[in-house]
Amino acid sequence: MNQQLTHENVAQSGKGSFPLALFSLTAGAFAIGMTEFVIMGILPNVANDLSVSIPKAGQLITSYALGVAIGAPILAIATNRLPQKKLLCLLMVLFIIGNVIAAVAPSYTILMVARLISALAHGTFFGVGSVIAANLVRPNRQAAAVSMMMAGLTVANIVGVPLGTFIGQNLGWRSSFGAVVIMGVISLIGIMALIPDVRQDKSSSAIRQIRALMQPKLLLILLTGAIGCSSLFTVFTYIAPLLQDVTGFAEHSVTWILILFGFGVTIGNILGGKLADWKLMPTLVGGFGALSLILALFAMIDEIPVAAVITIFIWGVAAFTVLPGLQVRIMSLAKDAPALASTSNHSALNFGNAGGAFLGGLVITHLGLPALPWVGALLSLIGMLLAYIVYRWDKATRLSV
Repeated sequence: MNQQLTHENVAQSGKGSFPLALFSLTAGAFAIGMTEFVIMGILPNVANDLSVSIPKAGQLITSYALGVAIGAPILAIATNRLPQKKLLCLLMVLFIIGNVIAAVAPSYTILMVARLISALAHGTFFGVGSVIAANLVRPNRQAAAVSMMMAGLTVANIVGVPLGTFIGQNLGWRSSFGAVVIMGVISLIGIMALIPDVRQDKSSSAIRQIRALMQPKLLLILLTGAIGCSSLFTVFTYIAPLLQDVTGFAEHSVTWILILFGFGVTIGNILGGKLADWKLMPTLVGGFGALSLILALFAMIDEIPVAAVITIFIWGVAAFTVLPGLQVRIMSLAKDAPALASTSNHSALNFGNAGGAFLGGLVITHLGLPALPWVGALLSLIGMLLAYIVYRWDKATRLSV
């Protein structure tokens, strides 16, 4: 989708504060982030109500991630010629429908289907939204603009997820999805009111877009994000039972720890945007390295309540530092298909999320909850090594030119 804003709009947005249209994308990201992460805080409630085990309830997170991973690129190509604003509205309508079904789902199977429907909107929304955000600002502020849109995810962790967890624990987990529906409607109104109608250039053919995506270096970056970021869902999917059964916190304390984690990811997202605009690949290498060390530390002190809470906050900072840089690096490598490439990044990340949640369930079954952070540390270490390979590849390419 080679849609771009007028030259005048880009020039104006490059001065002063971010344009208001960017914050409408942030609002949409908030709603999507809330539905993606809120189930982690109410996982024990869902498991008890639907009479399934914690690992099986965790597969509701896996199904969401797979819905994003598989559906996002397909939907991006299928909607390639749709006007930008209309596409975002349709995606948000799909998202609302999925969460309405989740709120009234009578069984585990129906809830699984509802999660899949909601997930279809996720990757394409962030893919197209990232391209819009980057086009709204000057080139040297693109990572910061993408991080501002992604801030919706982090604010969802501070406000939406803890609020949804509190609602779910006190009014029933279905009420959490009802709250997400309300946020989705608000986001849809914001997109309709604030996103401008954008002139659409002639779109690249599907074959040309796929060819742009099949570059070896771009595929390696996608693999780096998928493996390196999978550590988050390997551990965070089961954060509620981990904090309750291993660290010893009461159920109501989990909400406040999630708020603290949300503050961490917000700081990390903003910091990651600034660092990526400064030194992109070193930020990715250092970010994944820091993640590995933090999760290894968490594995050693997760039975000490104060130390565990502090480490969770720092983990939140490190986990989201890498995301803006990944998104911008991928878009820069696929100039003929930036929206598809950006969407594919979310697809790859969610394959990692799905794999992480599934792997976490296996770890719990065979090794127990305390082993989760060790496995997450290993995954982030692999991500760091892959990012370093890309970094050296970039340097070798520049030297050979």
